Parts: sequence; C-alpha cells; structure tokens
Amino acid sequence: MNTLLKLIVAGNLLLSASLNVAAQQNESTVLKMEQERENKFSFGGYGQLDYNQRVSSSTSYAGKLDPHRFVLFMGYQFAPKIHLISELEVEHGDELYLEQAYLNVRLNKEIQFRGGVMLIPMGLTNEFHEPTTFNGVERPSIANILIPTTWREMGVGVHGRFDAMALSYQAYVFTGFNGYDTQARLTGKDAFRKGRQKALNSYITSPNFSTKVNYYGINNLNIGLAGYFGKSQSKMFDKLDKDSQVAQISADSSVIDIAMIGLDAQYKLQGFELRGEYIHTFIGNTEQYNSFKNQRNDLGSQMQGWYLEASYDLFHSKYKGEKRLIPFVRYENYNTHQKVSGIEKNPNYHFTELFFGLGYAPANGVMLKADYQLKRNPHNSDLNENWINCGIAFTL
Repeated sequence: MNTLLKLIVAGNLLLSASLNVAAQQNESTVLKMEQERENKFSFGGYGQLDYNQRVSSSTSYAGKLDPHRFVLFMGYQFAPKIHLISELEVEHGDELYLEQAYLNVRLNKEIQFRGGVMLIPMGLTNEFHEPTTFNGVERPSIANILIPTTWREMGVGVHGRFDAMALSYQAYVFTGFNGYDTQARLTGKDAFRKGRQKALNSYITSPNFSTKVNYYGINNLNIGLAGYFGKSQSKMFDKLDKDSQVAQISADSSVIDIAMIGLDAQYKLQGFELRGEYIHTFIGNTEQYNSFKNQRNDLGSQMQGWYLEASYDLFHSKYKGEKRLIPFVRYENYNTHQKVSGIEKNPNYHFTELFFGLGYAPANGVMLKADYQLKRNPHNSDLNENWINCGIAFTL
C-alpha cells in the first residue's frame, strides 16, 4: 500500500507540474498574440479649441468659443504591406464625420495603391491639416474657400516616390462635387464648399481625376504641383431617359466643368520657414448652370487666390524643436469672381487678409496660438473686419 500510495502521489505531482508548464506556455502564447496584435494597431488623433472675437471701434460683438474639432486616428496592419488608415472627426462638439478610411497596398516604394475615403492632394493644408502643423488659429483662408478643406471623397488610385529623381507622385480617380440634387449647390459666395459630398451616401455621375507631384531635390525646399479635373455631379442623370434629347440637354446644363491648378512651396532653414500657395480654378458651363431652371445662381467662371507666409522659431537654437515660440505673418488674396460668364462680377467676393500671430509649443504635439486678422474688401469698406483669434491645439 505504501508503494502504491507513493506512486499515486508522484503521479499527481508530475501531472500538476505538466499542467503548470502547459498553463505557463499557454499564457505566454496569449501574451505574445496580444503583443503582436497591439503592434499591428496604431492610434493617434488631434484637436483644436478656438476663441474668435470680432473687434471694432464703433460696434461691440460677442465672442465665440468652439471645440472646433476632435479627431481620432486608427491604423491597422493586416500584412507587412497592407494597412488601414482611418480618422473619425467630431466637429463643433456635435457633428460626426468620417474623415478618412482607406486601404494602402505597398508593392514597393515606387508603387502603392490606395482605395477608400481619401483626401484630395491639393495645396499644403488639405492633406496635412493637423492644427500643430500650420501657423494661426484657423487654417489659411484659401484652404477653406478655394480649396474646401477638409476636402475628401471616395476614390482609388496610386502613389509613390522616386528618390533618385527626388520626386513623389499621387494619381487618383474620385467622385466629384454635388453640383445639383434638388437645387444648385455651387455659388459665387461659397465656391465649392457646400458641394463636398464627404463620402456621405455620395453618388457619382462622372469620375474626376486628381494628381499631385512634389519635388524635393533642393535642400530645405519642397515644391508641389497639383491638378484636379472633371465635372460636378448631378442627380439629373439618375434615371435619365437616354432617348430624350430635351432631358439630356437639361441634365447637361446642371453640371460644370472643373480644372483646378495648385502650386505650393515650403522652404525651411533652421528656425526660418517660408510657405506659399497659388490656386487657380477654371470653371466651364457656368452660364448654363447659373440660369438652370431660373435659379439665378452666381458661380464664377474663374476663381483665384494665393498667400505668402513667413515665420521664425525664436527657440530654435536653444531647444532644437522640443519647445517652440513662433511669430508669423501671412498675407492672402482671393477672389471667387476672378472672371464670370453671363452674369455681373460681384466685387464683394474679392478679399485680402493680413495675419499677425504667435504660437507657443511647450512640448511636442501641443501648441498655444493667438493672432490678429485684418480682412479687407478692396471695393467695399463695409465688408472690412478685424478679428482676434486664440486657440489650443494638440496632436497625439
């Protein structure tokens, strides 16, 4: 009995030890899987809180406090060369938008494919619009008016870079602006801004082509040339009777042709930075579009705008970018009625703006901002405005 009892005890100890080793191995495997999964995920985000106060020597105005935007970023690596990029944005505390959501498939450095909800590559700000990456509380005005930032649509295309030639490129096919659903959406005052579909149940009646090439072969200088070509979208083409010439002519009158050209440059040398953009848009069929169904719209046939900005990091020598104190000045000039067809040019759509500002970054990813804005109309002094803008910006 003693021998049998000893064998049973020994067997139990051996089984217990085996189970313990197995449990430890299983726990190690689970931990490894969790770590691998965590490595595949990437998280981030950015936010912007604004205070805007119009000032006047003759009139008192209320200021505005606004949680302008809060964006959460999530990426996931399905395979070494297949990634998901996504951004979910809350604007003004109560508006929820999908800002980006696309798959990127990398064949090599020169050729990569993208498909989904993507940003149109136009200008300096539309693709790189995190509030810690630009000077001033608000984005440059032409990046809101002539380039309706944040401008994104659903599309597919290819991008890559050729370091030997110091060139990067992007080329995509997108759906376009909603030009007409139950009414004309594009106007002289708002330009294309109210035509953004934002991938919200977007529709397509004509594909649009977007491309950009960047040259970085000169030290400290990056030059970009972008183009956007196509037509606005119209629901007049939905269930269109192809045998009806009258219906076809009517539908054709509800769209415009768009050719947008953008040139941008960015020069950095130690703490000094110089930025500039030029945007020129040619719009066809505006005479028919403006008079379509007697709506008396006022979309211009050409829009043009540009800005120049200079800044200097006063802390550059001491902190090497870990902390920054950046005074800047920016001048803008834009006109959504640069030229018109069939309507009278509206001088109230031409503005110049001058900004003086300061940004302080106590740490990487955090920026406290303040600027003074002088908005002027060269033809109508009643439209002149002065603003004080302050903000808190962060990027995770």
